[in-house]
Amino acid sequence: MEPLALYVHWPFCASKCPYCDFNSHVRDRVDGARFGAALRRELAREAARVGRRPLASIFFGGGTPSLMPPQAVADLIADARALFDAAPDIEITLEANPTSVEAAKLRDFAAAGVNRVSLGVQSLEEAPLRFLGRQHDAAQAIAALELARGIFPRLSFDLIYARPGQTEAAWRAELRRALALAADHLSLYQLTIEPGTRFATQYARGDFRLPEDEDAARLYVATAEEAAGFGLAPYEVSNYARPGAESRHNLQYWRYGDYIGIGAGAHQRLLLDGAMLAARRHRGPEEWLARVERDGHAVTEEETLSPSDRAREALLMGLRLAEGIDPARVEARSALPFAQTVDAAMLEACLAEGYLAWQGSRLVATSEGRLRLDAMLPALLR
Repeated sequence: MEPLALYVHWPFCASKCPYCDFNSHVRDRVDGARFGAALRRELAREAARVGRRPLASIFFGGGTPSLMPPQAVADLIADARALFDAAPDIEITLEANPTSVEAAKLRDFAAAGVNRVSLGVQSLEEAPLRFLGRQHDAAQAIAALELARGIFPRLSFDLIYARPGQTEAAWRAELRRALALAADHLSLYQLTIEPGTRFATQYARGDFRLPEDEDAARLYVATAEEAAGFGLAPYEVSNYARPGAESRHNLQYWRYGDYIGIGAGAHQRLLLDGAMLAARRHRGPEEWLARVERDGHAVTEEETLSPSDRAREALLMGLRLAEGIDPARVEARSALPFAQTVDAAMLEACLAEGYLAWQGSRLVATSEGRLRLDAMLPALLR
């Protein structure tokens, strides 16, 4: 059997960032032990459904999982190891913010079993940090990175670029500073305006402007060039790593593998008895908690995906990767011939334009194609 990945969602944050459309909530007080117990109950329910399978990775995401009690993290890791066959080199990631309060807990998370941390730095400059609504300053970010490097064998952090008024020269300089601190993995995201966020309101009001598409494309190219100078390659559209340091957990998503998702609003994909089951859980933390305590889970929707839906998802995810997709795997995961998953004429056009290419038996998006994925994929997929 293929290995599983486990995602654990902690939906609470100290504050809501203006660009964020994730399922995150601000509360004055959270009963961490109670929410931790509910997460363990959902995990036990899913384990009973899927049986004892190999487990390749665990990812604590959010929200801000570094606000979790370290004991709750330790309990969930111990449960996962007991319920599944954990890989000898299992990757266990926890997202954290680089505030001094959260950084002080990093050693406790390492003792709980976390072996990879992902820090939400977002910028190394003061004005952008204030614009992005972050609670840390640049000095705290650097201190947290240096502390984490001494604790965890693997470290990643996030930066947001294509910010209002950002020039290519300024981004290159900031990115070089980050890469000098980074070590083995960076997630570099262009700022986008998501519906329902505070930035969406401000942007519509004209409070700020984003770089034009051509300027954003130049920043994207500059990002890859600077990362390459430090030995990091773009293995996914927004993720850069040294060879072997790629996020195994996120690769599970992009390669359309099975994963369990527990916690408020978490999604999952499981191939059981030949059927791909897509599930999601209640988004509201308090209602999620009440349902788990009452029913043992908070699944609000579970459907069996059609072969065409499965193929579409596999292509949407896989073409984000530098390694591209293996049509044979798409067929195996979707139970649909590859020729029926793409528009033949559009595929030929994308190949002719140099946006897609065959590399042996794999179909990959070229560097030019990755710049156009959002526009290209809807036309390519049947």
